[in-house]
Amino acid sequence: MYQNKTLCAVVPAYNEEKLLHLVVETMPSFVDHIVIIDDRSTDGTIAEATRLAEKDPRVILLRHEVNQGVGGSIATGYKWARDQEIDMAVVMAGDGQMDPNDLPALCDPVALEGVDYAKGNRLVYEEAYHLIPKVRFFGNAALSFLTKIASGYWHIADSQSGYAVISLKALKAINWDLMYKRYGQPNDILVRLNIESLKVRDVPIRPVYNIGETSGFKPRQVLWPISRLLIRVYLYRLWKKYVIRDAHPLVLFLALGAVLMFFGFLFFLRLLYLWPTQGQMPEITLILTLFSWTGGLQALLIGLWMDMDKNRHLR
Repeated sequence: MYQNKTLCAVVPAYNEEKLLHLVVETMPSFVDHIVIIDDRSTDGTIAEATRLAEKDPRVILLRHEVNQGVGGSIATGYKWARDQEIDMAVVMAGDGQMDPNDLPALCDPVALEGVDYAKGNRLVYEEAYHLIPKVRFFGNAALSFLTKIASGYWHIADSQSGYAVISLKALKAINWDLMYKRYGQPNDILVRLNIESLKVRDVPIRPVYNIGETSGFKPRQVLWPISRLLIRVYLYRLWKKYVIRDAHPLVLFLALGAVLMFFGFLFFLRLLYLWPTQGQMPEITLILTLFSWTGGLQALLIGLWMDMDKNRHLR
């Protein structure tokens, strides 16, 4: 137990036979359960997990019949922790990239301060720029900015960090069967936490790379799908939180801003068409373009500011 609260480690594992033992053997003693979720591995992960379970009674092996992705494995572990009434659950990846020494700092906000979700932030670590591969660093920074907008948690960064401790209250509040199951899971969960008005906090942690892990991160295959996911879940959050549950004028400002920006784009296209054909810039079209873009940008900024202010208490 940690601070008189039960703690479960959720370990998603797909082809992690080489590093899985490192995760279990370095797991702090205050962790009550180590739930390894085999995501239909094709190597010796199951055999390794079985061997570890024989040595450590805390280890529990859950198996997927069909590969569900890292998000699906985390959802399975979360549901197990929820059903067992575990006070807190932490995700510890099966590739050993999460430093167990950072676990107490992640647990404290949930165990002692009423925070519902404490996640690691590697970007604020002093040597982060040198420790994190550059493609990951800048890709993470870009997705973190988009996730701030989509989730409503403007104080959160390092959106792709999956090292997080979640409370039993949050485990019960979210439908884990609906959570995104691939690389966008950390982004999706933040949006769902915000819809339920749950408190989230960033905790600085040390980045861990080059310990023998095999990365499945491919920028071209990850950045665009996650960006599309963020657009979809952002609209879902606005609808669910500010239309269905509690009407708020920020939706009107955002809708007005989007409409004005769209018409501004159409006027701009008309300007590009008429300018060369008439030999001069059509003044009315230019004025309409500038008016639409200026008004649209102002409306969007007001809507974003209202959203930020509405979620200030969730820090």
